[in-house]
Amino acid sequence: MTNYKEDFDSLLAIQSLESHSDDETLDIIGNLIDLSLDFERIDGIDHALSLADEFLQKDLTKEKKALIHYFLANAWSNRRNLQRKTFSQEWEWNQEEIENEIIHIRLAIKYGFPCKPGGAAALTPLRQCEVWTNYGNFLCEIGRVAEGIEYRDKALEIDPLFVMALGTNAQSLLGYSQDLYDDGHRGVFIKQAYLLLKKALEGNLEIKVREWFEKDVESIEKMSSHEFLSSDVDLNSFSLGDSEPEVKYRRWCLNNRLFLNPLNDLGPYPIGARDILSVPSIVVGIDEGPYYHGFFNQMKQEFVSARYLYYEGLNEKDPHFSDKDVRLYNTLDYPSYGLSVEKVKMAYRTTYSLFDKIAFFLNKYLGLGIREHRVNFRTLWYKDNNRKHLRDNFHHKDNLPLRALFWLSKDFYEKKAEFRNSIEPDAKDMSDIRNHLEHKYLKLHLGFWRRPDEDDPILKGLIDTLAYSRHQNEFE
Repeated sequence: MTNYKEDFDSLLAIQSLESHSDDETLDIIGNLIDLSLDFERIDGIDHALSLADEFLQKDLTKEKKALIHYFLANAWSNRRNLQRKTFSQEWEWNQEEIENEIIHIRLAIKYGFPCKPGGAAALTPLRQCEVWTNYGNFLCEIGRVAEGIEYRDKALEIDPLFVMALGTNAQSLLGYSQDLYDDGHRGVFIKQAYLLLKKALEGNLEIKVREWFEKDVESIEKMSSHEFLSSDVDLNSFSLGDSEPEVKYRRWCLNNRLFLNPLNDLGPYPIGARDILSVPSIVVGIDEGPYYHGFFNQMKQEFVSARYLYYEGLNEKDPHFSDKDVRLYNTLDYPSYGLSVEKVKMAYRTTYSLFDKIAFFLNKYLGLGIREHRVNFRTLWYKDNNRKHLRDNFHHKDNLPLRALFWLSKDFYEKKAEFRNSIEPDAKDMSDIRNHLEHKYLKLHLGFWRRPDEDDPILKGLIDTLAYSRHQNEFE
């Protein structure tokens, strides 16, 4: 019989990796992280982190980089679970463990998955499923539930019977359902969660995980009638429009989960092809106007209009008549101009600005008292624009969707090098692109363009030094 305590002690005693191969090192670090959680030993996790730092100094393949960062993400997750057991600790928003976990799981994705569609992955299909599932789990824990479900769905695209993705997606749907004010939607979410849990329980599961999922099934069966659970829920027999262009557009929105409708987060089902999301009842003074609902209407309209502009910009292939007889200089760097390009830019501007408007809405609704000219999606969370001091309103606040917005804001504005480097390459300069679109000069180029070498005495004269240059496809 395996003595796991002896295994743990022997791993904890390893002080150097010099005599171990890369594969042996990965086994040592991975096992130490797992056993440290089993024995609730933070010192074991800290030792694994130290060994991993040493390992990362080596010249590693993409696969080994992906694996060590995946293990490190697990280590920080385990450390958080062991370190923060009280309610107050769990709901501390700005946690070192969360920040390090997101850095390492994203680096695992960066090294483990192909940069372009159709490229080769460095990780095995099983590891890919584990990484996507863990990333989805992490996003759900910080409140970004819709994204978490979407990433676990990536695991299910690789293996439709990957039980951990099925079961944890079900649990996320159950949690999501509690935030819905529409009873009909809540019922659909609960039913879908039930079906996913039953499917997950058909597979091979660890005893603890099986008990976890069985408990959720029992809970659903207690609060739902047998007739409801045994009936079929029709997700597909809903109209997508009256014309072929409308149907095509709505199908595109569904596939990209862009409808303002919680049901679209279940997947590309026609039942979700309506922008029905609204706000519940909000009480204001008897002499005040309907400003909350009016502002919400405006944000919603701006989003759906930007969405359609983006769709049009992506799909218009022929020059528009408004571009006829527009004289432009040939700058020899394959610039991309035209109404379709500007539509995509306008969609970007509008969509990005909605985050600041959400902040403006929340400042009023939550009574934060930030002066109007100072409130934006970056400043909303902090005292006196100091990004080290969270506002008292958010300290230990058990509001998961609100915490999701906080962590989303970090993807826009966090300046720490390690955090920025872990974000997907096409997402980490979002705020710079917005700044150049609004105030400076963004230049999009066709695929033929390659930035000339600045040391080339001839070609460097073709560099547009005033522009923030991006390939058109990259920007889209």
